[in-house]
Amino acid sequence: MASKLQQLQARAAQATQFVTKHGNAYYKQLLEQNKQYVKDPPTVETCNELAKQLWYTRLASIPGRTESFWKELDYVKNMWRHRKELKVEDAGIAALFGIECWAWYCAGEIIGRGFTFTGYYP
Repeated sequence: MASKLQQLQARAAQATQFVTKHGNAYYKQLLEQNKQYVKDPPTVETCNELAKQLWYTRLASIPGRTESFWKELDYVKNMWRHRKELKVEDAGIAALFGIECWAWYCAGEIIGRGFTFTGYYP
């Protein structure tokens, strides 16, 4: 156990040295590549204004998203009413969607338990 801790500390020290040497250059390169996304002047006030713009833009998009939701729901209801005419492809897509939802649920449960697969280990 102590040897693993020493190995971890050595790797952390190597990573720190690498970031110390190359971090500034990487930061400058990243900003240069993405300068079209930087709002001038880069101040706290600008950040607050952008945060408000994002908030109210998302708020304004709610009616469009609810309309899309109701259209999707009507589509599903219509498919359920005409389920006798349902094609195998549509049933397969629905089954895959259900399996994907179940898999995400299982992944969330595993993550919520601290990445344990069964039971609780203190």
